[in-house]
Amino acid sequence: MFRKFILAALALAATSASAQTEIQFWHSMGGALGDKVGELATKFNATQTQYKVVATYKGSYGESMTAAIAAYRAGNAPHILQVFEVGTATMMAAKGAVIPIAKVMKDADEPFNPKVYLPTVAGYYTDSKGNMLSFPFNSSTVVFYVNKDAFKKAGLDGNKPPKTWKEFQAAADKLKAAGQSCVYTSGWPSWMHIENFSAWHNVPIGSKENGMAGLDTEFQINSPLHVRHLTMLTDMAKKGLFTYAGRGNQAEAKFSSGECAMLTSSSGAQANIKRTAKFEWSVNFIPYHDDVKGAPQNSIIGGASLWTMGGKTNNSYKGVAKFFAYLSQPEVQADWHQSTGYVPITQAAYELTRKQGYYEKNPGADIAVKQLTNKPPTANSKGLRFGNFVQGREAIEEEIEGALTGKKEPKAALDEAVRRGNEILRKFEAANKG
Repeated sequence: MFRKFILAALALAATSASAQTEIQFWHSMGGALGDKVGELATKFNATQTQYKVVATYKGSYGESMTAAIAAYRAGNAPHILQVFEVGTATMMAAKGAVIPIAKVMKDADEPFNPKVYLPTVAGYYTDSKGNMLSFPFNSSTVVFYVNKDAFKKAGLDGNKPPKTWKEFQAAADKLKAAGQSCVYTSGWPSWMHIENFSAWHNVPIGSKENGMAGLDTEFQINSPLHVRHLTMLTDMAKKGLFTYAGRGNQAEAKFSSGECAMLTSSSGAQANIKRTAKFEWSVNFIPYHDDVKGAPQNSIIGGASLWTMGGKTNNSYKGVAKFFAYLSQPEVQADWHQSTGYVPITQAAYELTRKQGYYEKNPGADIAVKQLTNKPPTANSKGLRFGNFVQGREAIEEEIEGALTGKKEPKAALDEAVRRGNEILRKFEAANKG
């Protein structure tokens, strides 16, 4: 009798295992963030037996997007692909290769209400007809990190970080004088010093509401204010007050190791900083030029969303929908927000975090949300949507590097960034209009 019971149990287990449908999820989160993504998948898998989400790190955002496009053409794309925000327009134009999240959820009969997501986040991934196309996942914004120990050593008050760029430069001088080898560095230079800088000062990044109102948009990042800001950075670099660390998040390690005293980079850097930093640090509003009327306005998001790739079975899409429904739960979102520094994507998760007293126990943890909602977004500050912006941002980054290394004057560099960027926009427009 006992032997029959064991055999029956084994048979049932084998049947359950073979019936489980795998959902391939390609992402670009390494270190502590990658560990957290793995934890999310594991916890979801434990909630049911029909589906198994397999989370796989596929390199940087650009690398995983390129790999997914190649895999789609070969017929073996993942079910879910994490795509950074600058790839949004490209994914939107890839009709047939992606399935809108609204359709995925409706077809699977899973609960889905686009209105529960923060407007500043959901709007980024919604088309002109109001259809949400991808699932907001790790939304972030640029914030300002300060090494409070380094400030104290320089005779500065770490509890009163610089608010304006004038105050910032004065603090930088004191840090340098106190022997700080790396005073200031920045992750994602274009995102911080062009895209968020523009929104923060309520000036356009491009025409047509930063590309959201039409494909015939043009970049406008060579205004006198943009030139003045890049000139300031260039002068700081010459004086040894600004250390360029690359186009991605390389600067974050320079801060968390204690090498650099000030950092502007993603709010999502907090997970790794918490794990690594051996000093007191704080999160603050990014500085602004106080002679610009109305500044600061509001910052814009970065990070990434999850896109559902086409060409899979209906059953597997039910699993994708279940995973998205799981990720939308306030408890799951609140934990993700508190563990990573990314913005809670739903109002319920933000309220839950607030009620849990997390922001009181962790001053600065709500800075990202406060920045995004600092003022109602304008046409200049609600976000951007430029075609082929992965390449467009690369052109901008190259020109910024040209200015910082002294190869070009800031005005000439930004003029060239506009010219090169517009060439990329025209190619995208020609390929996708109509």
